[in-house]
Amino acid sequence: MKVPVGRQLQIWGAVALLLILTLWQLGNVILPFVLGMATAYFLDPVADRLEQWGMSRVWATVTISVAALLLFALAMLLVVPLLIQQTQMLIATAPEFTERTVHVLTERFPSLMDAESTVRQSLNQLGQAISSRGGELVNAVLGSAASVINIVMIIVIVPVVAFYMLLDWDPMIARINQLLPREHAPVIREVAHDIDRTVASFIRGMGGVCLTMGLFYAITLMLVGLQFGLVVGAFAGLVTFIPYVGALLGGALAIGLALFQFWGDWVSIGLVAAVFVTGQMLEGNVLTPRLVGRSVGLHPVWLLLALSVFGALFGFVGMLVAVPISAAFGVIIRRAIRVYLDSALYHGPTAADAESSHGRPDES
Repeated sequence: MKVPVGRQLQIWGAVALLLILTLWQLGNVILPFVLGMATAYFLDPVADRLEQWGMSRVWATVTISVAALLLFALAMLLVVPLLIQQTQMLIATAPEFTERTVHVLTERFPSLMDAESTVRQSLNQLGQAISSRGGELVNAVLGSAASVINIVMIIVIVPVVAFYMLLDWDPMIARINQLLPREHAPVIREVAHDIDRTVASFIRGMGGVCLTMGLFYAITLMLVGLQFGLVVGAFAGLVTFIPYVGALLGGALAIGLALFQFWGDWVSIGLVAAVFVTGQMLEGNVLTPRLVGRSVGLHPVWLLLALSVFGALFGFVGMLVAVPISAAFGVIIRRAIRVYLDSALYHGPTAADAESSHGRPDES
């Protein structure tokens, strides 16, 4: 017996509501599992390629896991301590940076930067707040028992979940395919294929772009001699997935620090600015078209809205799932628009429909 459309909408609406409530109530608990699933999804093409080269799925999964653990251990030993050290130094330098800014502005705009003016007092308070609150935040994140436990849980659970998900990825997808409702299975497969193509192209492609740009900014800024080049490069690379935002925010931070460090050495300041101009050209003309594709990228406003909404509702887990869910919504909306453009609701009644609705003229 065919299930009425209204009943189907109720069922799938209840399933969606259950998923939303699960994210809302168990966000911190399921965080390692979400990260593990995302890692498996990210690495599945690598496992498929190794299988094509003659490896079994087990050995492909083991090889990928060992390589990932070695890279993670190398990063924890070499990169992360230096990144934390530079972040703490940057926060500690904030009052001196603010004082230098006040001094420069006082020379240029003496009336605006009077000792009793609101602008100067605000800048001084900002520098002191960044120094005190920023240091407290870093120490709290790194030192609290709850944070340590959460970090340990993530380090332990994520690799285990990723290993088993990567090992059983293809059978799991096949099983889900078998459970699809037969009436809607072809449409669901088509939509799922489009969603997978969009999400894979964006997340895997932008992951490669972010990693490449982070390394580029960090290495070139350190070669130029910027004191906090690793922190600025990591930050700029991290937010590169939002077009132009990474270059603008990272460039503004780097040039501000360069003005503080190299004041009077305009060649060094120009080199810092040139790094971000070159990075933006490299990202826009080479990396993004090759790794992501021009037609797959999500609009920056759509991304910011998704990150803001999901982050406010579900915290850090919401920010993790914001990009794939927004990509899925984009695919569904585009399909709904195509259906609408092919429907009578858009075209209006045809001539045949109009004639049949009015009936034939009376022959008498």
